[in-house]
Amino acid sequence: MVAAGDGRYSDVAERLGIEPGMVVQEIGWDEDVDDDVRSAIEEQIGGDLLDEDADEVVNVVLLWWREDDGDLVDALVDATGPLAEDGVIWVLTPKTGREGHVEPSEIAEAVPTAGLSQTSNVNVGTDWSGSRLVWPKTSKSKR
Repeated sequence: MVAAGDGRYSDVAERLGIEPGMVVQEIGWDEDVDDDVRSAIEEQIGGDLLDEDADEVVNVVLLWWREDDGDLVDALVDATGPLAEDGVIWVLTPKTGREGHVEPSEIAEAVPTAGLSQTSNVNVGTDWSGSRLVWPKTSKSKR
């Protein structure tokens, strides 16, 4: 077993593009989330993650999402509300073979319907994968 302080999680915030001082909102927290990932992000930003009821403008939304959580398009549209123009949504889903796994095709189908673009995927801890979503470049010029 690897402990959080020995380097496994030390760069997770950097891989997610999270920098000191950013405002990060967390949506979909439940007992199955990776607390080491959460702690690494809080350490990187120098503060707490905002909960889903916060109404501040945020740089990053962490959306913990599982197969039975409902309609992903609705959740993504809701997540864009407080998102800064250059903000990022990370959809964090259980990896293949884990309870609650979400097929990549489900994310790929939901993203454009929510008005977003998917740019990359990363491993986030032992049990979770992340999909990076941003506003399309064309929508920035319209804003």
